Amino acid sequence: MSCIVRNELRTPSRNTRLEHAIRTVLLSALLVAPALSAGAGEAKPSLRLCADPTNLPFSSDDPGKPGLYLEIGQAVAQKLGRTASTNWYKSYFGKRTVRETLLSKQCDAMVGLPLIDDFMGPAVIFSKPIAHEGYALVGTKDRKLAGIDDLRGLRVAVQYQSTPQNLLASRDEIQKVTVLSPDEGMAALEQGRVDVAFIWAPVAGWLNKTAYGDKYQVVSTAGDGLLWATAIGFAKASGALRDEVDAVLPSLQPDISALFAKYGVPNGAPVKFGEADRATTSSVGAKEPVTVGQAAAAEKPVQTAATAGDATTGREVFNGTCAHCHGPDAVQAERKIDLRLLKKRYADDMESTYWKTVHDGRPAKGMPAWKDVFSDDELRNVYVYLQTVQDTGGSN
Repeated sequence: MSCIVRNELRTPSRNTRLEHAIRTVLLSALLVAPALSAGAGEAKPSLRLCADPTNLPFSSDDPGKPGLYLEIGQAVAQKLGRTASTNWYKSYFGKRTVRETLLSKQCDAMVGLPLIDDFMGPAVIFSKPIAHEGYALVGTKDRKLAGIDDLRGLRVAVQYQSTPQNLLASRDEIQKVTVLSPDEGMAALEQGRVDVAFIWAPVAGWLNKTAYGDKYQVVSTAGDGLLWATAIGFAKASGALRDEVDAVLPSLQPDISALFAKYGVPNGAPVKFGEADRATTSSVGAKEPVTVGQAAAAEKPVQTAATAGDATTGREVFNGTCAHCHGPDAVQAERKIDLRLLKKRYADDMESTYWKTVHDGRPAKGMPAWKDVFSDDELRNVYVYLQTVQDTGGSN
């Protein structure tokens, strides 16, 4: 009898514990379910990338070949658990593109900005470096390209108004052949008109891979004005996003290296050139354009009125856009592109010559037209700035 009683007393106890466990599980489920539901409904926003639709090897609106920088941006977005979207903007070069896209909140990030002290700071902040870009020596794979002395006695293609052209200007033992673009430099090499091309590395590598069957070696060079670190740029207010990106970049380095190889862009150890005279070479502007497309527009009249402008603003525009050819603060050792000599050359026609040149360009000499890029007020500011740096000395 006692055993039966003890069993009857234990049975309610077991049931009570079971019911308590069930209630606990159900209560936990009720508490967790809303949280899961809320998390599912709060998907992370898309990472908006600004990119040029026709700027290979960097970016393209062709889904089959999005471009090096666009794919890096997409890989970052995936690592952050976000989708990536693209705001296309037909870029030229310099700071204007950044102002009208990144700083106008048209995108969250811009991949491949030059990581240099005076680029848009402090309005733009940067991630850790992701790569380098600059100029390269291109030649047959059996040719030694370990330094400038290896160019002695050779015919070398150099881009018009570029750092390599300035660097080799005083080297009489090297025959310079001027070209207007990396494409033309590669063609001259292929046609046997030059022995080596000293041109913009990303485009040279891309063309070598896609047009020339990886026939040539593309050797990056280092030196003042020859190589820059690049990074992902953000507006100053996006510090939290920048920190998120910095946190995932180390884990993406193998993927980034693979993307450089995919697009043929050199990413190895560069050949080091001697430090060039800073008066003749500059990394201001830092981003060499691949192409400069000009949209058709109505003719603008040549302006000659000496309307007041802002020299300080003009200097900023000049150093952000023009300095990669004409030197920072217009300091340029190559006299034919030294804009400090405009007054000596053109005297009273200086202003009319300036307006005609910036409006219409000089395509045969590699000078693009700027009438569809900058307003006349902006161009006037540049002119007012140039007036402050004119050389009043002897010969021109």
